[in-house]
Amino acid sequence: MGIVKISDLMHENLRVAGNALSRSINAQAEHWMRVGMLTEMHPDLDYREVCQLLIQAELSGGLDIAAPPSKPRAPANGKQH
Repeated sequence: MGIVKISDLMHENLRVAGNALSRSINAQAEHWMRVGMLTEMHPDLDYREVCQLLIQAELSGGLDIAAPPSKPRAPANGKQH
């Protein structure tokens, strides 16, 4: 584990969000980092889909950027084949 330096404002944002969502400051920071990382890796996914990837990753033993979880996308017309 390492130390990450953040601004006082970001620390306060983490404290407020963590309290609202019943997470510690560290857990809230890690959540935001995971969501941000997956958003950068999968810019075509929305927040709901990113959260689904997080759940799939947890069920598979954890998030590993060396082998990001893949999610099949539905066809653009919404029809399943």
